[in-house]
Amino acid sequence: MKIIILGAGRVGYSVAESLVSERNDITVIDTDAQRLAELQERFDLRGVVGNGIDVQVLAEAGAADTDLLIACAAQDETNLVCCKIAHMVFGITTRVARVRSSGFDINQPLMGPEGFAVDAIICPEASLTRYIRKLIEYPDSLQVREFAGGRACLSSVRARLGAPAVGMRIGDLRLHNPELGLRIVAIYRRFADEPDRFIRCDGVTRIEPGDEVFVLAASEHLKGVLDAFHRPSGQKARTVRRILIAGGGQVSLQLAQELSAESRDFNIKIIEDEPQRCAQLASVLPSEVLVLQGSPTDEDLFADENVDETDLFLALTEDDENNIMASLLAKRMGATRVLALINRRSYADLMHGTQIDIALSPAQAMLGEFLAHVRKGDVQAVHSLRRGVAEALEIVARGDRKSSKVVGRKVGDLKLPHEVHIGLIIRGLPDTEDIRAQTEGAEPEVIIPRSHTVIESNDHVVFFLPNKRLVQEVERLFRVSATFF
Repeated sequence: MKIIILGAGRVGYSVAESLVSERNDITVIDTDAQRLAELQERFDLRGVVGNGIDVQVLAEAGAADTDLLIACAAQDETNLVCCKIAHMVFGITTRVARVRSSGFDINQPLMGPEGFAVDAIICPEASLTRYIRKLIEYPDSLQVREFAGGRACLSSVRARLGAPAVGMRIGDLRLHNPELGLRIVAIYRRFADEPDRFIRCDGVTRIEPGDEVFVLAASEHLKGVLDAFHRPSGQKARTVRRILIAGGGQVSLQLAQELSAESRDFNIKIIEDEPQRCAQLASVLPSEVLVLQGSPTDEDLFADENVDETDLFLALTEDDENNIMASLLAKRMGATRVLALINRRSYADLMHGTQIDIALSPAQAMLGEFLAHVRKGDVQAVHSLRRGVAEALEIVARGDRKSSKVVGRKVGDLKLPHEVHIGLIIRGLPDTEDIRAQTEGAEPEVIIPRSHTVIESNDHVVFFLPNKRLVQEVERLFRVSATFF
């Protein structure tokens, strides 16, 4: 595809890095010439210096024959106006805008063709909030990603010695625990001082303590699946009630507001360094949320607030170093689980698998939302995994046995790359753009596919790809021939 990216900041950089590796024709627009020069040195792309709402700048970037505009500049106004110009002047087919303000909704007429002409809105703060809320709902997981409107989930979990599934072969696990209803799609194992290595999963693969296991399951079964890998027999299920947040930014505010609105009895504290921001937070948050003015790396403050009794510590400041230090300190002082928000990819790589339980990259958390507009075929959801190396993909099978290479065929007969796993099939979803819509009749079915399972038209098929270079082969396989109308 020919793609224009407006903004060479953290999000724009991550999007460009991902899309360039797939041999797309990328042009990046930014007002910072130095930042563009660094991007051009690192990646095979073109940079145009200028303002994205300038018609001449867009023309120079090649907007006249561009397939996709991704507007992710720092200002909402710039992104929205750029989408309008791209639609009205250049007729760019698909326009995606990063919008931080919560006042915009994609279903508003304001976002339609007569308004700002935005096809999709992506909000970084909303993406991060959803990501963290899933970690609170499933406290044994390292990450949880949804498919089919939330009916199925992909989760990664650290295998613990003594958990029922740990030490078993995958084939034996399926044989002796058919009620679990899961599909293990990948295992990442650490050898000495090497980075985690991908282990392909088959029936004889044994799950070892310390493995990072990626597993797909229906949402209603996920808690039991995670228990099998992470909770030793007889140990009480973990819940998250006491939450301590370092940093009073928009993500912290939104997360505290949403959790406070739930019926569960959360104990939430926010530590913020700026007195003025503390006053703002205290004025809009419910009284049961405690806002504390102080440093996010203050050991005495942590001790006073009983960090050793905290179920989840979240370091969500805008400073990577502060987040890392605060998380390490909280963990050393007894916090059960810690998460650090880390923008720099090199830092996130260093912290993965250390005392910091989860090193979360904001750009990676939302990257899949951009990628869903780039993928060919009827792709419903994309999730970028393993810091952009791997990918999970939900794609819809269309056509019939004559026009499709997958419909009417057994899973075992599909010509898939050796490393690719079909994880789940969701059957009976409404055939509309909004797969969350309810249909009359039977509830959609989540199927764990076997080699003899036959794929039907309109099935939503979820794949795990250990390397995203395999995406094009999967897309080609699901492509409908010209004979299908």
